Amino acid sequence: MWTPTTRKQHKRTTARYETDLTDEEWEAIAPQFSEGQKRGRPRSWPVREIVNGIFYALRAGCSWRLLPRDLPPWQTVYRWFAAWRDELRFEMINHALVMADRERVGREASPTGAIIDSQSVKTTEAGGPRGYDAGKKIKGRKRHALVDADGRGLIMQAHPANIQDRDGGSALLKASRPLLPFIAKVFADSGYAGEKVAKATSIAIEIVRAKPDQIGFAVQPRRWVVERFFAWINRNRRLAKDFEATIASAQAFIYAASIMLLVRRLGRAA
Repeated sequence: MWTPTTRKQHKRTTARYETDLTDEEWEAIAPQFSEGQKRGRPRSWPVREIVNGIFYALRAGCSWRLLPRDLPPWQTVYRWFAAWRDELRFEMINHALVMADRERVGREASPTGAIIDSQSVKTTEAGGPRGYDAGKKIKGRKRHALVDADGRGLIMQAHPANIQDRDGGSALLKASRPLLPFIAKVFADSGYAGEKVAKATSIAIEIVRAKPDQIGFAVQPRRWVVERFFAWINRNRRLAKDFEATIASAQAFIYAASIMLLVRRLGRAA
């Protein structure tokens, strides 16, 4: 609920753009980047400004070439985005911030329960792998997300929309085991019912079904948490559709959106 207190808490008082990192937010994320260079020419732009450029492109939904002039050149921002994407830096940063934020609220760093769901979005003429989701009648890509009980993004994947939830969910659960070995139960909707998901890992799958007498829309226990996560990241216009030509870039932007959420929470709590 918006009150004078919460508005003041969430107000962005940066000198330029609302996506710029505050000092407190940069302190929370800075350890995940290496400022020092042993070889090569010294950097012309600090890492903080590169991250500001990526967050601007994510929230504004603009192309790289349309980045404002007072941010680093778009070639520089994109080069670092591509480098961090290819070395899975966004995934590693998100994992570190999830653990930090869980510990901040008194939880164990690694969760034992999670919720899984998917979201289908249209693609553009940029091309790249895509498919047709017959259930939702969308031609594009599907975003799979595994979130904890509070809605923090744990593991996210992108793939063509014609991949069934059972197939995408199985791959997502398998990918979660190295980083999140303590997850024992995952809540899901009926799209994940069946042996394929249940036997993909040792994780117990609990299907949260609609009530037999339900008519129309109703909020389902547990499942609403992951739906809220999709609503949060969709505030970023870059994610309104899937504009990326590659699956790797599409997935990196999903993690970047999750990072933006987490770093702001940690910054406000500092």
